[in-house]
Amino acid sequence: FKYVLQGYIVVQGIPEVSRAVIHVDEQSGKEKFKLLVEGDNLRAVMATHGVKGTKTTSNNTYEVERTLGIEAARTTIINEIQYTMVNHGMSIDRRHVMLLADLMSYKGEILGITRFGLAKMKESVLMLASFEKTADHLFDAAYFGQKDSWWPDLHK
Repeated sequence: FKYVLQGYIVVQGIPEVSRAVIHVDEQSGKEKFKLLVEGDNLRAVMATHGVKGTKTTSNNTYEVERTLGIEAARTTIINEIQYTMVNHGMSIDRRHVMLLADLMSYKGEILGITRFGLAKMKESVLMLASFEKTADHLFDAAYFGQKDSWWPDLHK
């Protein structure tokens, strides 16, 4: 963690961490301390003496993927979506969120639900068409004779 005296001297720390705040959690009846860290380098934070690595979390999905692997990144996606929705007063069935996280991570890397992420998932013309530029995707698929791999072959 980074401690700065008078804005000039780094006493001790992880260079990628810009701020750390000690949070006292009194919900469980007994006092627990949580360290909220702003910055990147999950591996270094987990390896810091006195920090429980098994209880350490991050909301940076790419950092979690690099440090702990794709399954941990998938779990991070699920937890972050659920956390955001609950804090906005919305509830979504966890299975729907799990389906979205599966879609974002099934290639072995984290892909966003954006035109760039979906383009990397382009095994399905209908998936691309359902996101944006529907007519363009369907026209290109028809022109180039593409078909979805799950679609039954009716010419047998």
